[in-house]
Amino acid sequence: MPDTALAVSLDQIWFTRCPVPTATGLAYKLGWLSNEFADDGITISTLQDAPRELGLGRHHYDHQLPSLIREGGNVLAIPARAQGAPTRLVGLTWIEEWQSILVRPNSGISEAKDLKDKRLALPSYVQNPIAEHARGSSISRAMSLHGYKGALAYAGLTFDDVSLVEVGSGGARGGFQGPTRAPGAIEGLWDIQALVDGKVDAVYVKGASAVDAARRAGVVVGIDLDRIPDLRFRVNNGTPRPITVHEDLLENHFDLVVRFLEQTLRAADWAADNLDGVLDILQTETFGSRDAVAAAYRDGFHKSLHPNLSGERLKLFEEQKKFLWLHGFSDYDFSFEDWIDRRPLEAAIKLRSERRAAEAKG
Repeated sequence: MPDTALAVSLDQIWFTRCPVPTATGLAYKLGWLSNEFADDGITISTLQDAPRELGLGRHHYDHQLPSLIREGGNVLAIPARAQGAPTRLVGLTWIEEWQSILVRPNSGISEAKDLKDKRLALPSYVQNPIAEHARGSSISRAMSLHGYKGALAYAGLTFDDVSLVEVGSGGARGGFQGPTRAPGAIEGLWDIQALVDGKVDAVYVKGASAVDAARRAGVVVGIDLDRIPDLRFRVNNGTPRPITVHEDLLENHFDLVVRFLEQTLRAADWAADNLDGVLDILQTETFGSRDAVAAAYRDGFHKSLHPNLSGERLKLFEEQKKFLWLHGFSDYDFSFEDWIDRRPLEAAIKLRSERRAAEAKG
């Protein structure tokens, strides 16, 4: 049911994102989201910056906050929906973010087929005391498992051809673990030390922080998953990355959601011609050094930050939904088509076109 208080008035929109390149994060850092709603008397705030005493951080996981918009990893978004979160899927992005399988130098592992008979690090499940977080909280395990599955399948192999070695997870603790984490904390998601110590032969990682961590540890990329040509072998937590909106916000303030999305499209337009500016912002968004950001996000990624709901992305995203359910990261299956709402993004694209035309006229 709609939140009647929200229907009457709204003085704050909350949003949350993960420490990766997002048009939402760029629009916020550029000040455009705040400016868009200033005349409405609406404050734009991030869960990452919310005072801890408000207890809002948990909504990054469960998405039960009525005025919340989320652009983040699907390992949280899909289980939240499966657990009954009243969300709608309004957009998908696809950003290559240095999905890699690290190995020791001179390991002999340079192709996916070389993983046969090797020991692969699998982070342990997170024991989260908050029931609504228990499934999606095991982010590093889910990402590693699907990363390996994609590489193995590409080489015609399965999990029967390798040994999965459970290792400790730096994320195995309760509480909000969004982009407020201190620099260096993200690398705890990947047990690179187990690789250095010879306990495993390979470890899955992704993102700018992992680039820095790998360099410090003296390990190297054995398999660059981003280079696998078929997208279905690269499906994971952020590929595709969903934008989800609480149903109450859509029902009661549809126009605000449209304007919010229009600003993300504006930021994506800006990013396409401002690589240096994007890299500057991403150092704070990803907790990686500038060199690591440049290494992790490459091949013109800044030109493809626009969300869409194309048939290809939806098909790949549904594959991720199935994977998370089958492997125990999502409690229940649910209707994928019923989750999708195409209206807000369609309206935002139209609004962006109208505003660009108006700007061109001066």
